[in-house]
Amino acid sequence: MSTPRPGTAGATRSCPHCKTTILESASVCPACKHHLRFDEAAVTAKRAAETIVPLRVQGTVRHPAEGAAWEYTVVLTIKNDRGDEIARHVVGVGAMQVNEERSFTLAVEAVPRNDLKGPRGRSH
Repeated sequence: MSTPRPGTAGATRSCPHCKTTILESASVCPACKHHLRFDEAAVTAKRAAETIVPLRVQGTVRHPAEGAAWEYTVVLTIKNDRGDEIARHVVGVGAMQVNEERSFTLAVEAVPRNDLKGPRGRSH
């Protein structure tokens, strides 16, 4: 896996607030929601309107009324079009006691970026 150069689609940087790896083009960190740079209201509104969510999965897990506590690990895996694993992250861990419930949501947000160069060696 190669890292895209700055100024190309998919280039990343660290959020100065929470240190999460984010897209270089982000004006707001998707993890901590801190603003990273000033964007004119019109540009921000335009980007928000362009954001699409091609995947959203929501689910709830409820521990039954009896039995031992459950421990859980939330793992996110990303694979490319050939099925090669390109990222794997433990998102969170925890435990659930009798009658406790946890809800989980996974959302993939995408924004068309015609102002950035595509990665080298790939046709779009």
